[in-house]
Parts: sequence; structure tokens; C-alpha cells
Amino acid sequence: MAEDGLDLSATRILVTNDDGIHAPGLKVLTRIAKGLSKDVWVVAPEHEQSAASHSLTLRRPLRVRRFGPRRFAVDGTPTDCVLVALHRIMADKPIGLVLSGINHGANLGEDVTYSGTIAAAMEGALLGVRSVALSQMRDDNGVIHWATAERYAPEIIRRLTAVPWPAELLVNVNFPARTADRVNGIRACRQGRRDNTLQVVERQDPAGRAYLWLGDFMRDSTSEPDTDLAAIEDGAIAVTPLHLDLTHKATLAQFEGVFE
Repeated sequence: MAEDGLDLSATRILVTNDDGIHAPGLKVLTRIAKGLSKDVWVVAPEHEQSAASHSLTLRRPLRVRRFGPRRFAVDGTPTDCVLVALHRIMADKPIGLVLSGINHGANLGEDVTYSGTIAAAMEGALLGVRSVALSQMRDDNGVIHWATAERYAPEIIRRLTAVPWPAELLVNVNFPARTADRVNGIRACRQGRRDNTLQVVERQDPAGRAYLWLGDFMRDSTSEPDTDLAAIEDGAIAVTPLHLDLTHKATLAQFEGVFE
């Protein structure tokens, strides 16, 4: 198990995201972090990196720009940002907590394999730092209720960091598309899977030439009641622990017998 609960008031916090250094969700999360600790740093991508997943920049140099005290932008991916923060910008003192987000839109079900928001928390976990990814769902009209995340996130983070964590764990938190007063509780739940899949849509440009668009056309519906998707559908906040060891233990035991 990881160390016991953190004293957040004495914890150095890294805030990052995948929506970029100027994203409104990053500003919300920075305010939340500063309400928990006095030692808060922001290191985020210079430009939007949505769906960047857990990618690294390997074939060009990275540049860092300073936007203010303890506020930096990296012209790379969310994973780059965490690495640069831990090994260069904030290398003088250990980081105790990585907060990634707040993403503009949910990261549910299979989204965790694509999400740059999740990837930043994943990199933090790989480096031995407790890490939480936070996302705020949009409503059907595209409106996003930042106040919902701002109302509930501080207490959720306090509760999560007050208990021991296993090694290589990160936590994925999603807030429903509701105002704070209409949230239907907080649920610990497993990662789900949507009933439908990502679509590849064919369109035509003004010259009549065909092109393909990978779009955000999935509905967040599921037939599995104990999942993050189901919690959000019910108007609850979904809190999902994710582990970096992707080994399927039951099949591993089966394969060991096959290859004896």
C-alpha cells in the first residue's frame, strides 16, 4: 500500500490538463487546489491536447513558457507536462499530488484509453505520485456547469487523499451535467462500456471531395448499472479507481497452464 493519508495543507500539488494553459477548467481546478494547499504549481500544455492519450514527444525539442509565478506551459502533451514538471520545473521538492483537469466534457468508460486528462494522472501514478483526473460533463446544449465541480471537488479530493492507496493507482472523477444543487450523490463505481461505439462519419468538403471525421457522437448510455456511465446517467458524481497493471490475472493463470 501507499503511505497513509496526505496532509494536504503541507502537500506540493501539480495542476495540469489536456485542454491547454488557458482553459477555463484549469482555472477552476487551480482555485480548488489553492484552497487545499499553499504550494500549488500549474504546468499545462500550451495548446489543446484532447485525445492525446498517454503519448510522449520524442522527436522534437520541448519548449517551456512561463506565464506567471508557478505557472508554466509546455508545447507538448499532458504526459510531457507531468514529466517536465517533476524532473525540471518542480525538481527541488517532491510532488505529493497531481490533479488533472478539469476537463471540458466527461471521461467515462472507454474514454480513459484516449483521454489526455487521464494520461496526465496516469503519468503521475507511474512516477509514484497520487493522481486524480477530474472531468465536468456538458449538458445536451453544450453548457458546462463548472460550479458543480468547484462545489464538490475539494471534499472529494480530501476524502480520497485521507486514505491509503495501492501503488500505481489513479482516480477518475466525473461530475454530471447538473447544477450543484441537483447532484444525486457521489458513487464509487467501476469503469463502464458504452452500448454504442465511436462513429466514423463521412462528409464532403465545399469542392465535393469526401473526408472522414472521427467524432464525439457516442451517447453515454449503458446497460451496466454499477458503472461510471450509469452513475452519471443518474445524475451522480462517479469516482473510479484505475490501476496501471493491465494484466488479466485469471487468463494469466490459464496461459501458465497452456505453456507449461
